[in-house]
Amino acid sequence: MRVLVVEDSRRLADVVAEGLRDQGMAVDVAYDGREAEAKLDVNSYNVVVLDRDLPGIHGDTLCETIVETDSRAMVLMLTAADAPDDRVAGLGIGADDYLAKPFHFPELVLRIRALANRQPGARPRIIRSGGIELDSLQHTVTRDGRRLELSVKEFGVLEALMRAGHSVLSAEDLLEEVWDEHANPFTNTVLVTISRLRRKLGDPPVIETIPNVGYQIVDAVAGCTKDP
Repeated sequence: MRVLVVEDSRRLADVVAEGLRDQGMAVDVAYDGREAEAKLDVNSYNVVVLDRDLPGIHGDTLCETIVETDSRAMVLMLTAADAPDDRVAGLGIGADDYLAKPFHFPELVLRIRALANRQPGARPRIIRSGGIELDSLQHTVTRDGRRLELSVKEFGVLEALMRAGHSVLSAEDLLEEVWDEHANPFTNTVLVTISRLRRKLGDPPVIETIPNVGYQIVDAVAGCTKDP
């Protein structure tokens, strides 16, 4: 899941971003409306966490732009303006959810995950393949009924592969979806994460390597390779 946090308080923006990354989300940050607009032009996001009172471009204007451009991004307004009329106004311009500051961080995480599951074209929150069951809202994974303890990046890679079905995802695809804009495109972190994930998933293997192309989830074990 990729999230854009738009907040002019750098301290708050950075704290929220780091907290969401700890939950396995790929997070970019913008400290004003113009920076956010530029990032929205070049990246696809599942959820935009948007402050209303922004310099450069007001949060309301940015929200309207997201709606008018038919972006698939879901908008969560995170603002100190918490009067009933403020909430009505925010939802009225197209925001999908509204959370007032100060907020409880676990609630923010659950709201973001719920919005991602409501995103147009999103698959059900529970996805299954090869005996694996992944719950994106509860952030749990089981295989043949056995609970697996995955790191946040391992979970993110597995979710991306499972949501892709039998489509092949390259290392670059996984970097973009699971990591953030600061990820080094020449890193071997995807390969290392895939290797750890395969060990934890066990046999029969369900992640297949397509040489010089990428990775995919397979139901049958024929032809699978454990080599990263």
